[in-house]
Amino acid sequence: MNSSTSRMVVATLIAASAFSVASAQDQLPTKEGVAQKFEQTQFSPYAGRSYPTKVLWGDTHLHTAVSVDAGTMCRLGQEEALRFARGEEVTSTGGLRAKLSRPLNFIVVADHAEMYGLMPNLLAGDPSILGTEKGRRWYDMIATNDREQVFAAAMEIVASLQQQEPPFKSDSLVRDAWREYTALADRYNEPGRFTALIGYEWTAIGGFNLHRNVIFRGDATEANRTVPFSQFDSQNPEDLWKALHRFNDETGAEVLTIPHNGNLSNGRMFSVETFDGQPLNREIAELRASMEPLVEVTQIKGDGEAHPFLSPNDEFADYETWDRSNLDGTELKAKDMLQYEYARSALKIGLQLEADLGVNPFKFGMIGSTDAHTAISSIEENNFFGKHSGVEPESHRWEHIVISSPKDPDLNVMGWQQASSGYAAVWATENTREAVFDAMKRKEAYATTGSRIMVRFFGGWQFTEDDANTRIPANVGYEKGVPMGGDLRAGPAGKAPSFLVAALKDPYSGNLDRLQIIKGWHNADGSTAEKVYDVAVSDGRVIGTDGRCREEVGDTVDVENATWKNSIGDPELLAVWRDPDFDPQQRAFYYARVIEIPTPRWTAYEAKRFGIDMPAEVPMTTQERAYTSPIWFTP
Repeated sequence: MNSSTSRMVVATLIAASAFSVASAQDQLPTKEGVAQKFEQTQFSPYAGRSYPTKVLWGDTHLHTAVSVDAGTMCRLGQEEALRFARGEEVTSTGGLRAKLSRPLNFIVVADHAEMYGLMPNLLAGDPSILGTEKGRRWYDMIATNDREQVFAAAMEIVASLQQQEPPFKSDSLVRDAWREYTALADRYNEPGRFTALIGYEWTAIGGFNLHRNVIFRGDATEANRTVPFSQFDSQNPEDLWKALHRFNDETGAEVLTIPHNGNLSNGRMFSVETFDGQPLNREIAELRASMEPLVEVTQIKGDGEAHPFLSPNDEFADYETWDRSNLDGTELKAKDMLQYEYARSALKIGLQLEADLGVNPFKFGMIGSTDAHTAISSIEENNFFGKHSGVEPESHRWEHIVISSPKDPDLNVMGWQQASSGYAAVWATENTREAVFDAMKRKEAYATTGSRIMVRFFGGWQFTEDDANTRIPANVGYEKGVPMGGDLRAGPAGKAPSFLVAALKDPYSGNLDRLQIIKGWHNADGSTAEKVYDVAVSDGRVIGTDGRCREEVGDTVDVENATWKNSIGDPELLAVWRDPDFDPQQRAFYYARVIEIPTPRWTAYEAKRFGIDMPAEVPMTTQERAYTSPIWFTP
């Protein structure tokens, strides 16, 4: 091709290009046409989406050296706790370098309200504290750095929390320590990246564990308008709720409370009586329901979702069970106490109370957290730092005493009985204090025992089998139903509710064994009942006509090398399930439980690291799990 021919071809192409552009411009719709077309359809499945799209991982229950009990052993403060939670490396009290595999999205440093800030001042040699007989004795015992002396001091300090009056009283010390903390939380709070919620723990009745974590929605300006309400103000949780409710009315600040470890309350956490032993009334039931949207059901001191005595047909109910006594081993556990300690049972009792009182005081969602007293919120099985700084990783921590019974050594809790648990997961629109708090308030939250399983759970009347094929389950979930924490109202006559549940494995953990839906309901005769349904199982196993898969998933754990193979189980499970036993006249709740395949427990990792030959009674494998908040049906 010569140069003139070449120029002609180029000219022709340019002309054709110009023509095509002009034609396209001629065909462009008007502004009104674009608006009309947008009203008819939209191309992007994400356009106009306003529902929560982020699952955020956090811990609402972490203690530091500021807590009066943790401070006997822990030497890390609130700033180190915040730094660690957002992904930085710190050095533990025992001198170990510590870091998370993945940063948390949010944290609540919830130091004890009782004698808030005392321990840092005691250890700094504050003359006003050391000038007392008790202060000098505690200081001398802790300063020895002898394990037995320090542990004895810790036990004495914990015992002092059960007295009517504090051994030391200083309003200015508490106020100053509280304001120092709230300022620190504000400084570390980074909207969109990391949320530092302000909170504390109210620790009442010592060994009978009516403890609550108190969480503020706002910043230091709001939180500083009060100081932590302690058990020295009142041991009655009803007084705590009333005080916080008044604070809300007077200031407009929003606050919620989260109870934990009902499993160690010896029948008091979900009692049908008031604190004073009177029958529960509507006023207190409404107050509790408004203040406590969530319950912490899994943590280091055992799992509180279900108990095998209460749920004998549930083979997964006996998980990290602590059920021999109350918290401090001063009273043995009786079987008739259990129904008032575990979440599933409490949810059923709530249905009965709603029938009697017109309000359900136990209409709560579920989360996990740690209750670690190390300032280190690390709960992965291969990165577990333990309950308190006296049982940080070392060759013999599995046999150290975690909690000591003053009455019966057989009730001592040993190191290996600690559970590496758990996470609070919330579905939020963004990572801010307001969005995280609001997700908790509406119960769009769930618990895991230590892995980051992603779970969606929706209930409605229109879900179909085809919805189980969606790759964006939230789209159809919010369109056709309500999310976890929500309420189903009466549906079409003769139709049973359906549920969409989807789970995706944690990339750092095991594949999924199964998806389950647990249903509880209230019968016309006043009794309650429950049933577990398998709704999706891995590896092509079969769910029987009774709604259960009896074939186990298998076990690939190599305990000696603390590893496993993801050659069994599935990376994701998704199902639509319709209640085959629905009665439109019965109050009911439904929640999802996700079970992983077996993986190594923290004890297996430490046996390998330290060359330990563990005794036969020490569990070496675990099946991590997630519990969603329920969805309720009220006729």
